[in-house]
Amino acid sequence: MELREPTMIISHSQVSPQIEYPEEDGKPMAESDPARDYLIYTVETLDIHFQNRQDIYVSGNLFIYYEEGKPECVVSPDAFVVLGVEKRKRRSYKTWEENDKAPNFVLEITSRSTRSQDQGAKKGIYAFLGVSEYFQYDPTGDYLRPRLQGLRLRDGNYFPLELTALPDGTQTIWSEVLGLELRLLPGGELRFYNPATGELLLSHREEAQARQEEAQARQAAEARIAELEARLRSLEQQ
Repeated sequence: MELREPTMIISHSQVSPQIEYPEEDGKPMAESDPARDYLIYTVETLDIHFQNRQDIYVSGNLFIYYEEGKPECVVSPDAFVVLGVEKRKRRSYKTWEENDKAPNFVLEITSRSTRSQDQGAKKGIYAFLGVSEYFQYDPTGDYLRPRLQGLRLRDGNYFPLELTALPDGTQTIWSEVLGLELRLLPGGELRFYNPATGELLLSHREEAQARQEEAQARQAAEARIAELEARLRSLEQQ
């Protein structure tokens, strides 16, 4: 009699279907110019600021999954910072793959169309996840007064952070997580300020523009010096 290996019968209930965690929702991004510009500015400047810290991850407009096996448990902040995780590129962020670390800082570029989520569902999710600081910025001033607001989590609830007015009309909020100030300039622009250096943080584009302006100013100064030296030689020869 031929011997055969025993056949294992596996029922459908024993096979766990592979759970997919989408990296996009299939919807086109519909951001206004101000929202997109400040989203890019925030992510770029914070990434530059923390570029030498390999244990700080900066990203934005990325899906964060916070319940394994439940892809519907997802949120996508405009910009966020996670302390204590590896700095590397990710297609999505799954908290259970990151030692259950959720963002420490979140910024939402808010508007009338997103305010119900930003102040309702998202705010509740961020509190549930333990996001220490939650900031909202309304670039167009459509509804948020003041246009920049910050909250800090304490005992499971968010409480407002102090907004300080400077003599020039700038309004500023201190972020303990970032070690930076978020500043609302008199014209309504959002900027990050580093009190250690006394400078506003710049994006890649702004850094390039500043270098170009510096080079142009240097060239103009050198041309002016050359012109004065030529005049001086001309006077000496008379």
